[in-house]
Amino acid sequence: MNQWENIDADKLLERLADGSLKPEQIIDVREHHEWDYYRLEGTTHIPMSIFPDRLASIQKAESWYILCGHGVRSVAVCRYMQENGYDNLHNIVGGIAAVAERKGFQYD
Repeated sequence: MNQWENIDADKLLERLADGSLKPEQIIDVREHHEWDYYRLEGTTHIPMSIFPDRLASIQKAESWYILCGHGVRSVAVCRYMQENGYDNLHNIVGGIAAVAERKGFQYD
């Protein structure tokens, strides 16, 4: 059973706009070439391929929003973080593709 909140792109953008979410709280787990193609400015980039090596640098007390291309890898990362003691997690359903669409950019 997941213990994180699933939110859609609209809710993510709403929280960014109203200031209840800082861009730094969004962890983008896509690989470098995906990140270079399109990203939300100010977000934290930790590719899934190196995520286990960087986990210790992520503060457990903080609220984290996990973002990938379409919302599949972000679920895996939420599960991994949860298994390692993180409990204030948010999965962005539809990933950066959904966010980009809301912002008028065709991601793929």
